[in-house]
Amino acid sequence: MSVPTSQVEAPAPPAASPRGATRRTRSRRSTLVVLNAVSIVGGIACWWVLALNGFQFPTPPEVVAKAVQLAGNGTLQEDVLASLSRVLAGFLIGSAAAIPVGFLMGWYTTARGLFEPWIQFFRTIPPLALLPLVLVLLGIGEVPKVFVIFLAAFLACVISTYQGVVSVDRTLINAARVLGAKDATIFAKVVVPASTPFILVGMRVGLGSAWATLVAAELLAAPAGLGYRMQQAQLYYDLATIFVSIVVIGVLGLVMDRLLLFAETRLTGWQERR
Repeated sequence: MSVPTSQVEAPAPPAASPRGATRRTRSRRSTLVVLNAVSIVGGIACWWVLALNGFQFPTPPEVVAKAVQLAGNGTLQEDVLASLSRVLAGFLIGSAAAIPVGFLMGWYTTARGLFEPWIQFFRTIPPLALLPLVLVLLGIGEVPKVFVIFLAAFLACVISTYQGVVSVDRTLINAARVLGAKDATIFAKVVVPASTPFILVGMRVGLGSAWATLVAAELLAAPAGLGYRMQQAQLYYDLATIFVSIVVIGVLGLVMDRLLLFAETRLTGWQERR
């Protein structure tokens, strides 16, 4: 007896091959690398064209020559080391303080009530607005510079961490409780992994804020640093040196951001991506 066509089940679609998925991922990465290279070359070409057509920009070869000159007498290395040490110190301390505070705010209502007003208050005040007060209270050494960088990184990361904790799916938490998990286990096995993408995004935002704050902080009472070098070059209208500092800051920030992005990929491999 023939079976009605309406009762015949459609064949299931073939399962995606892991090898095919890996090949598509590699293809997307290769495409991104090519597009990044094209973008960089195109940007440098536009810069060169503008410099040759009346804009008061040094050309790329002039900037490279100035960078070689500054590196030859050790000035560039000294400035990079000074700025990088300040950014790393402020960023790492700020992130290390922001993560536990964000977890406490997201997990405990009492901590949220105590910390949130102050965090929201200081978020509305740019860290650079506090720089004059910090210089008066802490002097003109390294401490005030690191402190304002710490504040910028902390405020960016703590909000992202807090948002990650409160955004955890309640179904996951309730399922863990039904299975007999205690609060400590739920926090370690559910909340922390689910919040990790938010934390890393906050750290990336905090890193950008740290570099932006650093340059302004070095404009005041800094013996060395990329921001200090730009200020000195401004006095003598040395555009090539200003461009060297800008390019170096951009390159360092990009490399550090890519390192955080790599860590995010490794730590959140379970997360579905486009």
